[in-house]
Amino acid sequence: MNVPPRILMVAGEASGDLHGGSVVRALRAIAPGVEVSGVGGERMRAEGMRLIHHIHDLAFMGFVEVVRNLSTIVTLERELLAEIEKNRPDVVVLIDYPGFNLRFAKKAKQRGLRVLYFISPQVWAWHKGRVRRMKGIVDRMKVIFPFEVDIYRREGIDAEFVGHPLAEHIATSCSREDFARRHGLDPHRRLLGLFPGSRKQEIERILPGMAETAALLSTGRDLQVAIGVAPSLGREVIERYLPAGSTFTLVENGTYDLMAYADAAIVTSGTATLETGWFGTPMVIVYRMAPLTFALGRLLVDVPFIGLANIVAGRKVVPEFVQSDFVPQRVAAEVGKLLDDASCAAAMRRELSVIKERLGGPGASEKVAQGILALAEAA
Repeated sequence: MNVPPRILMVAGEASGDLHGGSVVRALRAIAPGVEVSGVGGERMRAEGMRLIHHIHDLAFMGFVEVVRNLSTIVTLERELLAEIEKNRPDVVVLIDYPGFNLRFAKKAKQRGLRVLYFISPQVWAWHKGRVRRMKGIVDRMKVIFPFEVDIYRREGIDAEFVGHPLAEHIATSCSREDFARRHGLDPHRRLLGLFPGSRKQEIERILPGMAETAALLSTGRDLQVAIGVAPSLGREVIERYLPAGSTFTLVENGTYDLMAYADAAIVTSGTATLETGWFGTPMVIVYRMAPLTFALGRLLVDVPFIGLANIVAGRKVVPEFVQSDFVPQRVAAEVGKLLDDASCAAAMRRELSVIKERLGGPGASEKVAQGILALAEAA
């Protein structure tokens, strides 16, 4: 290609920024002159993407929350359409964030653009009718779970399993002893990890319950409690929802180390359950959302589990406490078994081991980048 390809990329939340950053890096390695612009965060910017809109005000989900943030959504769409008019891209790359991205895919196709979707909307869980509608608005699907391929191919959509991007970067950065020293923890004492999520609304609804559960578990046990702080939030947001006088350790820039070295964990439903499961750390999954969002979601969701760790494992390996079931005393009872019964913890570790093999090896970002450039060539 004589003229460097122009790519418009849209990632609306922290995990999309992480995976998008790897794709931008792979694109620039294969085609050094490539021009990438779009929506993302600091990771995508650091890899050379020109930001049109930062994700810091986009981390919301659910029916009620979308309505409250309609003005932000409208502004974002206008900015992207203006970018299309000004610098017509060869390919539009959409990363997860289905509520916005599927609508934007339709507008991109109406303008004659090629669309590649990376990290499929979870159509196997809800809105199954979306698959049929996606046939006319998405040219290529790059999926991260093997079972998703057949779902799209049955509808005539070009789909390829590229492996999960977690496999490219998930790893510890130091030993347990070094991790403990960095964060003022004792490597010889048991450690409970709390992972409250990467969205402010999750922190608000979930962290207080996690903190109460941790306090119950600490009674009568020599237990340290540490909280993994998402890069998109910062410790100030976490501290706002912790009880006065709490002695929890806040871990910044060390989430994977905390996941790996915790003896047990309480994890907000989402990608974090896969990450924790990758390390084989015994855990309990929790979630709480706006009541109306939950009520509407129950009408649409068609999966037996909410946690990705359980969905990938194919069975309920990890206990789940969602909405009204998220009661600190009940969660503490389950986590207590993992802390106090070595055989119980070992059994969960064995069952979680399937996650790593089912997510595939590294190489997802390079495969996606190659797919983007091939689509650009065909444009």
